[in-house]
Amino acid sequence: MPPSGTAIASLTPPKTARGQKTREALLRAAEKVFGEKGYHAASISEITQEAQVAMGTFYLYFKDKEELFRALVQHMLELVRAHVRKHVAPAATQIEAERLGLRAFLTFVARHKNLYRIVLDSYSVDESLYIGYFQVFADLYSRRLTKAEEAGEIVPGDAEVRAWCLIGISNFLGMRYALWKRPASMEKVVDSAFDLITHGLAGR
Repeated sequence: MPPSGTAIASLTPPKTARGQKTREALLRAAEKVFGEKGYHAASISEITQEAQVAMGTFYLYFKDKEELFRALVQHMLELVRAHVRKHVAPAATQIEAERLGLRAFLTFVARHKNLYRIVLDSYSVDESLYIGYFQVFADLYSRRLTKAEEAGEIVPGDAEVRAWCLIGISNFLGMRYALWKRPASMEKVVDSAFDLITHGLAGR
């Protein structure tokens, strides 16, 4: 287990293709079991059964349930980042990247509905794990917003505060429109949110 205060730690992946495949199977199974039952109710035996892996094999990859859970949070973080990064790559400006990134995030959540349960559970496992998950996105956002401000793409402002505001928008739109109840048109949701992000609430 990472030391206290270490929120998201990179774990050394298996060196063989077979080992990587087994570890990925355990992570996929963990996403399903933790997502459906929650961290505290889930058991290692349920996860190994879902992954079709022997109980003894589990301990070749993870020390215990908590270490698997920490690895899963890291894994989900990397999946989200990779998905969003791929879809914002064509953006020429930060404003354009906001629109593409929001759409990409909502698409990801719709396909990985267990993400929210897993991230929320991380708070009860280790608060720093929960904070660290969002801090990664906040740091990335802050750097990009600072560069956009320097390039004259956006008006000056506090990049850190703005980063957390944008995370909040994405997070709760994901809950409402990708997790709880799908809208008739996700594009209209993105359009409305993007209009708010771009123009604010003031009269025009």
